[in-house]
Amino acid sequence: MPHYWLMKSEPDEVSTNGAPVTPRATVPSTGVRNDEARNIMRDAMRPRDGVPFYHSSRAQPGIAGIARVALTACPDPIQFDPKSPYFDSRPDAPRWLLVDVKVLRKTRRLTLPERRAEPALARLRVLQKGNRLSIAPV
Repeated sequence: MPHYWLMKSEPDEVSTNGAPVTPRATVPSTGVRNDEARNIMRDAMRPRDGVPFYHSSRAQPGIAGIARVALTACPDPIQFDPKSPYFDSRPDAPRWLLVDVKVLRKTRRLTLPERRAEPALARLRVLQKGNRLSIAPV
């Protein structure tokens, strides 16, 4: 049975905007730099799991699309690129992972105030004060 994970990203880095909605196209979730999020990708996320995709660092941050996990976790290649701001690892000792997601469709922006106003969502981890995790269970 699939699980559901909210994935947050700045739209300049990983986005539903411009993501190809063709049958086999996927988008790598590069740049996740949090130990707990890495562990979720490695230990819990599986292909076909559902993903509400959240665009952060915007005037109106919110859920911008629906996706699903397409491939299991693998090393994030930008950690090995000296030109990347995320460069911090060697190929023989990868530290960070990514999962590929398949964008199924873009949605109207579902904002944080809208989600907080819904009593059924009150216990979601992503709505708790101080939560900054880029991947969280739904």
